[in-house]
Amino acid sequence: MRTPLLLLLAMSTFAATGVATAAPLTLRCPASSSYDLTVQPDRLVFDRTGPAPTRVVMGRSSLVTDGTPVALNAEDQDRVALFDRDLRALLPRVRRVAGHGVDVAVQAIRDEASGLSLAPATRQLLDQHLATDADALHQRIDTSQSTRDWQGDAVRQLGDQFAADLGPIVAGDLGQQALQAAMNGDLDTASRLRDQAADLATTLQPRIASRLKVLQPQIDALCPSIERLAGLQQGLRDAQGRPLQLLDAAGR
Repeated sequence: MRTPLLLLLAMSTFAATGVATAAPLTLRCPASSSYDLTVQPDRLVFDRTGPAPTRVVMGRSSLVTDGTPVALNAEDQDRVALFDRDLRALLPRVRRVAGHGVDVAVQAIRDEASGLSLAPATRQLLDQHLATDADALHQRIDTSQSTRDWQGDAVRQLGDQFAADLGPIVAGDLGQQALQAAMNGDLDTASRLRDQAADLATTLQPRIASRLKVLQPQIDALCPSIERLAGLQQGLRDAQGRPLQLLDAAGR
């Protein structure tokens, strides 16, 4: 399965806010990889289940594939060194996009909540949970060194935690207000509050996704650097003489 190698962190952050499938965001310079990437202080490690090479370790002027060192000429050493340098320079930019995505999603939730008739105590509790979850996501983005941190169950668990923290707070407040209104004989208000709760559950994700469109220019701005990385890998081969395809880009 091919996944966006350098954009995985940013896009998976949107999944952690619960809007991944609805977010209309794409990497407009198609680039993908069948490898997972782990960034270590002195090397880049690319792993996949197959085909060979399944493990590529790139130092600042060295290359090892499936445990066998690759003999590099001076030009290839320069390519490896530049690839390492440019990828490391790109990662902070990806993190900034991901962090901005968290902030946009959180603000969207706050704006949606502001249109509801929530009690002051509920608003305060909602803000506290939003701040806590946002801080946790920001910290994870800032410290993560591997795309493996943002795949599968790890992403779903973050999204579930976000929903588990926020959903019951709003639904509980509106449900209590609806019950009180019904007990007071105000059935119209009770119905309106129940509709608000149901509407929030079904439309919040698309609304957040729409707000995330503001990130598209930042994502587009990553393309020249990604295309440069795709160009730098050209000519590199593994220990068996096979061309390396750490990153696949359109037209490469």
